Amino acid sequence: MRHTKGFVIRIFLFSVLLIYLGADLYVFNGPLRKRIQRGLPDSPESIAAAKSQGVVARVLHLPILATQLERATKERLWLRGKKLEDLPPQQRRVERLAALEDLIDHQLLRIKTKHNATELPVAEAEVDNALKLLAARFESRDAMQKELAAEGIDSEKELRLRIGGRLQQQKYVESRIAPQIAVTEEEARAWHEAHAKELARPERIEARHIFLSTLGNDPTAARATLQKALDQLIAKTKDFPALAAELSGDPRTKAAGGNLGWLTQDRLPADFAAPLFALPLNRPTLMRTKLGWHLAEVTARKPAEPRSFEESRTEVMAALEAVKRRDATREYRQALRAKEGRYIEIFADMIPE
Repeated sequence: MRHTKGFVIRIFLFSVLLIYLGADLYVFNGPLRKRIQRGLPDSPESIAAAKSQGVVARVLHLPILATQLERATKERLWLRGKKLEDLPPQQRRVERLAALEDLIDHQLLRIKTKHNATELPVAEAEVDNALKLLAARFESRDAMQKELAAEGIDSEKELRLRIGGRLQQQKYVESRIAPQIAVTEEEARAWHEAHAKELARPERIEARHIFLSTLGNDPTAARATLQKALDQLIAKTKDFPALAAELSGDPRTKAAGGNLGWLTQDRLPADFAAPLFALPLNRPTLMRTKLGWHLAEVTARKPAEPRSFEESRTEVMAALEAVKRRDATREYRQALRAKEGRYIEIFADMIPE
């Protein structure tokens, strides 16, 4: 009987506790519910705490810090040959917002990639190759390390981890867009037909020159020397190769008779290409560029000519695939943003001018 009475009391107390919890949580918004709410990621208290720690945005409740944003902004500008401190305040904010958009996309991709990491292995050789390509952009290893340190990367291990992560993200995106970037024969032929003019082999000339620099030298004297050489050519007292060997300041062509080989306009500086391509055949002429004086002659010319689909097939397929990859990547990122948009929080007041 005593045991029964104790059981009844426990049931009663348990019921009272449940009633209290229910009333606190669902009816009266009591202290327990308030405490739970304060601990939720989207509560004012949690947001204030995040901001106090330098959080500028959250993706699926994972933070993006002001330090990350600053580093990403500087990196974007560095790739374009610019510096953040050289920009006016309004433009700095624009650049920071653009960098934040990239960070949000990368955070989403990082989360998706992490969940599929076992399917997307990155070999050490792939990281090695990416590291070599990065190093080739710098004059020396010291210059690279100095620049990386400025970006907050202070060890090769960290750099390799970042490169590996980016490669894994690229593989993840590639796996999602692969069906959309395949190029068919019909598409390639249609593109070739629509872009025949751009794909045509451009006009080419074979030319030679004798060059005298005016950088640090008297331009009047340089012109006079080449005028005398031109007079000798016209009088046929000396030929072009002999004059090039004797006078030219271009070490690459001096011993080759001044021969520049076959050229297209896009291979030459504009102030040299325009007058050179305007020359008639076999008429040596003096011309001035920002580098100096040239005695130049066009010895042969091939007009622009169309290229067949077979000749340009590889180029066309690669160009079409690149366009499709760019568009598919953009569409995938937009779709991912739309799907996860409710989990993206941007604290605009935390982004400095």
